[in-house]
Order: sequence, then C-alpha cells, then structure tokens
Amino acid sequence: MSTVSENIKDKLSNLPSTPGVYQFKDKAGKVLYVGKAKVLKNRVRQYFQNRPVTSTRLDILVSKTEDIELIQTDNEVEALILELNLIKELKPRYNINLKDDKSFPYIVITKEPFPRVFPTRKKRSDGSKYFGPYTDVKNMRSALKSIRDIFQIRSCKLNLTEESIAAGKFKVCLDYHIKKCEGPCEGLQTKEEYNRMISQVAKMLNGKTTSLIKEMNFQMNEHSANLEFEKAAKLRDKIEALEVYSSKQKMVDEEMTDRDVIAIEREDNDAVGMVLKIRDGKVIGKSHTYINNVLEKEDDEIIENFVTNYYLKAEYIPEQIYLEKEIENADTLKKWLEMKREDKIEIVIPKIGEKAKLVNMVKANAKFVLNELKIQKLKKEFIPHSLEALKRDLRLTKLPRRIECYDISHIQGTDTVASMVVFIDAKPKKSDYRKFKLMNILNEVGKPDDFLSMREVIHRRFRRIDENEENKSDNSFSSVPDLIVIDGGKGQLSSAVKVLTDIGLEKLNVIGLAKRLEEVYLPGASDPQSIPHTSSGLKLLQRIRDEAHRFAITFHRNLRNKRTISSELENIKGIGKVKATNLLKEFGSVSEIERLLKEDYEFIEKKAGKKTTEILKTYFSENNNNENEI
Repeated sequence: MSTVSENIKDKLSNLPSTPGVYQFKDKAGKVLYVGKAKVLKNRVRQYFQNRPVTSTRLDILVSKTEDIELIQTDNEVEALILELNLIKELKPRYNINLKDDKSFPYIVITKEPFPRVFPTRKKRSDGSKYFGPYTDVKNMRSALKSIRDIFQIRSCKLNLTEESIAAGKFKVCLDYHIKKCEGPCEGLQTKEEYNRMISQVAKMLNGKTTSLIKEMNFQMNEHSANLEFEKAAKLRDKIEALEVYSSKQKMVDEEMTDRDVIAIEREDNDAVGMVLKIRDGKVIGKSHTYINNVLEKEDDEIIENFVTNYYLKAEYIPEQIYLEKEIENADTLKKWLEMKREDKIEIVIPKIGEKAKLVNMVKANAKFVLNELKIQKLKKEFIPHSLEALKRDLRLTKLPRRIECYDISHIQGTDTVASMVVFIDAKPKKSDYRKFKLMNILNEVGKPDDFLSMREVIHRRFRRIDENEENKSDNSFSSVPDLIVIDGGKGQLSSAVKVLTDIGLEKLNVIGLAKRLEEVYLPGASDPQSIPHTSSGLKLLQRIRDEAHRFAITFHRNLRNKRTISSELENIKGIGKVKATNLLKEFGSVSEIERLLKEDYEFIEKKAGKKTTEILKTYFSENNNNENEI
C-alpha cells in the first residue's frame, strides 16, 4: 500500500458496501478500466492489496491509476448493464476487447409500418430487428431465398404509410402480378395482415419452424372450415415449403428445446467465442467473435464478457444456455437474461454425456477459427529474410520495411530526370513511385552535374517531411523511409547526406550503391561496406536499384520522344508550339497524322482545320518527294 497515492488511499477508505461500477483513471482523467461488483468495497480493494512486484498488466494498471470513480446501483443486474454500456462507450485499454462483427452480414427486418427484409452489414440503432451475424454467407442467402419463396414480402423501397396509401400515391409493380407481393402499396393488403406475415418471418429466422408449421396448420384448418379454400391452399403451399426448409437442418436433440451452446478457445492474448444455435432441436447456425486483451484474464471472466456482449445484441434468447464451465457471476447473468427474455432460462454446465460432447464440439470449432486467425496474423506479420539480412549487413537499428531508392537519368545533359521507387516489406509499392523533372545542370567542364541533380531531388522529396502536418496531399511524401538508397558511389551519397543534414534529417539511414562493383557505401566511410555477394540483403538492394533505373529510363525515354515529336511539328512553317501540342493531343503521333492525311483527309480537316491541314499536307508531300529522290 506504500506505493498508493494519498488520493487513492482516501478513495479506498470510503468505499461503499453496495453493488455498482468502478472506473480506474490515469492522471489525465482517461478511463483505463471499467469493472462491476456486488460489493464495491471488497472488489476494488483487491486491486491495491500488497503483492510481489511483477510486470503483469494488472500491476501496470494499478501503477497508472490515479483516481477511482464509482457509480452505485440498486442491484448487481443494473451494475452488469451499466458496465456493458460504459465499456462499449469508453473502450478502456485494459478491458477485454470483443471485436465487432462488421465483416459478417445480418438479415434485417426494418422498423416501418410495412417492414422490408434484406441483408446488411451495417447494424444501426433504429429499432429494426437484426438476425445473425451469418459467418456463412451461403447460409444467409439460402435463408433469404426460402423467405422470399414462402412469404410475399415487398421488395420496393417506397415509404409506405397509411396516409400515402390512402392518397393513392403508389401503383403495384411486377411483383404483384407474378404473385411475389400482395400489393400493400395500393391498400390490397392491410397493415395488420402484412405485419402478421412479418412476425412469421421473424419466427422462421429465429429457427422456430416447428411451432410456425403448427400455427399455420391451425390457420389452414380454420380457413378450410370457413370454406375459404383459396386461403387454405396458400397456407398448405407455405407449410410444404417450410417443411422442406426444416428438413435441411441438422437434428441434434430430440427434446425439441431451444438452446445456445457456448464455448471459448484462447491462446496468448487472443481468444474466440463461439455460439451454436439450436432451435426446436435443430441446428440453425453458429456465430463467432474474436476477442483480444485476454492474456491475464481468467476463463470465466472471458466467458462472462463474451456471453453478456453476445446477448446484449441478440434478438432472441433461448430457454437453455450451455457453458463449458462455471462463472463467478452466473446468478447476476441469469437474472439479466431472464429480464431480457421475459421468461425463465436455465444455465447448464454439462459434465458428461451427449450434452458435454456438444460443448466440446463447439470448443473444437472455436479452436479451428482461432487457428485461422493466428495464420492470418502470421501472414500479416511475416518479415522477408532479405530484410533481416539487410538489417544485419548494414547494422541498422530497425528493420528497413520501407526502402526508397533514387536514380538520375539523362543523355548528354538533356532531359534530366530522377526516379523514386518504394519497396515495402521487400515488395514494390508502385502507387508510391514518383518521378521528377530536373534542371539540366552542367559542371565547370560542361558535363552534367549528377551531384547537384541528386541534391535537388532529395531536397524536393524530404523538405515535405517538415510540412506533413499541413500538407497531406502526397501520402508517399508524408511517409518516412527506414532506408534511403542512392544509386551511385561516395559522391552521390555525400550530396544526399548534405541535403538531409541541412533539412535536419541526418538521423535517417542512407546508403550509396555503386553500379560498377555493386559496392555499398555508408555516410562518412571511405571504403565500401563489406557485404557478402551471396547475401539476400545485397540481392534485394540490387533489385531495388535496377527497378529505380528502369523507372527513370522509361520516364526519360517518354520525355525525349515527346520532345522530338513536338520539335518536328514545330519545325513546320505555320505550326507553332501551341498548335503542335494540340495536334499531338488530338492525334497521338506524327505517324498517325501522316496516315490520316492519306486515308481520311476529311476527318483531319474537320479536327485540325482547313488551313492547318493544307500546311501538313504540303509538308509531308515535300518530305516524301525528297525521300524518293534520295
């Protein structure tokens, strides 16, 4: 208790002996953890009891706690509900984190006078009913198809209200004529009849097909007794379709009971919670949730968190819930679930027999899903060996996951360009490639000054690092590389280092890669770095350098071609620079202009104008005659 602040000591000495929720906050007032308790006094004090100093997350949490906020409740059920809502709203760092099922679809029944039924991946708090999530999209589509085959639900998006229908604003569509809808938009089906059908759809989605069939049989017999044979025939067809749908579901229990079988599987800081849904003794589906931040949590705490969060969003709570083991707050959980269900429920912990086998089967499925999650994580976190080798060879302090390489290209000092290529995790990221047009700079002997060109491109690239907060227009330029590769020897490297130092980025890792002997130079070193020629790190550098060279050469060639073509047109008397540029934009190339003059004179005259076309015709005719003379 000696390390506990005076503020915390005062809080601990005044804790109430009532149910409630407690929040641990740091010195900035940010909530670190939210918990509930039947007796706040006993539960909160447990965190601050003397214990051996360790590096556990619990000790870190306690050491960061500078304040405790309490909310007293009338009973433990209210504390449970409040805890759920606070965790959902605040997302505290040290609470178990259940990831949203955003990637999985639901079937929604909208909250409208005439509800619609359709799939969605967005769950809104708008009073609509959501069924799912469906981890198997094929099963969801099958359920939707069966619903639409059995029930005549509207597919339109019209805003159907009793007022708009009475005003005759809408007309029936094709669905009415092909018996897929009964025309509520024209008042051909009452709101009561339509919503009675929707309640049957909800029963079907909840897996209550057996009771639904019984209900329909009763209605069919009533219609038959009243000599309403057409209505009875419609119900008979629906019953037959429901029986086919029900027969496809796997029977696991002859008791015809509704139950959810719940189990978790955990490894390191990750876990998966899985629910197998059984309705009328048949499996209607399963769903799972990824859970993290569980490293030092007990199994019963993880199960309790998973169960409470699952039923917080569930549309239906069955009469039985199977769990793999006892949980501390089972009584509180049971009371809360009974309040939501508005009926009694039973929480069962099967030990032997078929029921225990069912729990073990769900746990095995959860383990399979968790293994898939681990594989996906490994794929994302996979680091190529070449990066490890490069870090070792260059004695870098961290992995060079983002590498940028720069190359200068020109021919006799004309059309000087530079390229910037980017490799992330040893793979090219072409969306981050950049090319630069540079000034044609000559040195004192009249040759291209590649050193000044390199300074220009490095300055243009890295001056933006200082502007990141204001200028986010170029995502590539807003990223700081782990390694900069300069295509060239000591001179090129020194030019780049000088610019980086002037900008204040001298701590960035930068190397020069000389082409002749594939030598790697480090800043300030007179001799090249000794790297084995068999090193995968060196081979990666060569591949990146070759890609930068290819990219620069391609850009340079394109510029030169455009300049050459444009110059040829500009040399024609009567064709200026602007006209030459417009002709190239319109026709693409000089050869295409020449072809059109021969094959489609009217077209080129229409596009370029009569006078310009005559000038072009005369020029190419004279050139062709000169060639023939030669």
